Amino acid sequence: MSANPHLDGVLIEWGERLFYPRNRIVKARTPRLHAPQDRAAAVRARIEAAVRRAPQVMVKVTGGGRGMGAIAAHFRYISKGGRLDIEDDRGVVERGKDAVREIERQWQFGGARIDQEGHRREAYNIMLSMPRGTDPLTVQQAAREFAKIEFADHRYVMVLHEHQANPHVHLSVKAESKHGQRLNPRKADLQRWRETFAERLRERGIDAEATRQATRGSRHRNERVWERSTVRRQATRGGQAPARLSPSHRRAGEAWVRIAQALARSPESADRQLGQAVLRYVREMPVVKALLDRSSPQRELPGMAHKAATPARRGPEIER
Repeated sequence: MSANPHLDGVLIEWGERLFYPRNRIVKARTPRLHAPQDRAAAVRARIEAAVRRAPQVMVKVTGGGRGMGAIAAHFRYISKGGRLDIEDDRGVVERGKDAVREIERQWQFGGARIDQEGHRREAYNIMLSMPRGTDPLTVQQAAREFAKIEFADHRYVMVLHEHQANPHVHLSVKAESKHGQRLNPRKADLQRWRETFAERLRERGIDAEATRQATRGSRHRNERVWERSTVRRQATRGGQAPARLSPSHRRAGEAWVRIAQALARSPESADRQLGQAVLRYVREMPVVKALLDRSSPQRELPGMAHKAATPARRGPEIER
């Protein structure tokens, strides 16, 4: 049992809302935590990774072919015309123009036929990437395990690119599965893909994270066009735009502050130091810095100033 069950309880309650929301979709080999001490330890590890700014994985859908002509062109592009190894869903690794053409033939006539030109997406092109300095072969191994988990019923091919600044794997997945079901990735699927890829990297000793934008206080996708226009307009007039946080950022900010407060009350110095690191992390979030820049110099998020060591009132329930 933990030496501080109250702290564990706070980490589980608020940390899981940051990192493991109830609507999180999981698949085989994605950890499901049950024991309280295991859940608290997992959340603590995610908190420590966040405050030290562990590298964020990138999993991005870069496009997809609407006919075999477009799919074949992508195969040739990622394999550099057959000069790079191309690996399929069976684990077969081949190289050369003839090998690429054989994969094209298998995709076009194996299972549901793919016309040379079509109107619906018959393949999804996905890129899995890590920052410069990450071992390319480890990225490839993690991507291989990722594909086995997420696309077990689909045909796919993958190619490692290590000749550019950041090592990355191009993955092309046939849209229709072997059972006739079609792939249709949504936002929740993309986040799960990031988590799956990051977990496979961590298994191999690579520091990698897949936190959501709201959790890390990113703002570039959440600032609406009309908000940017308001900022420019008010700046032109010599005024300041109203400081705002989206509901998701407010929920994440409250969770971070509750965690920092609980850590600050711990008798363990390591916990208190982590609590201070959490507060610094929150203050340096892009959305919080934007809020403070547009407000009075003394303004901070509720609970960020002079409250880290005192119990917090029960706030509104955070949506899961």
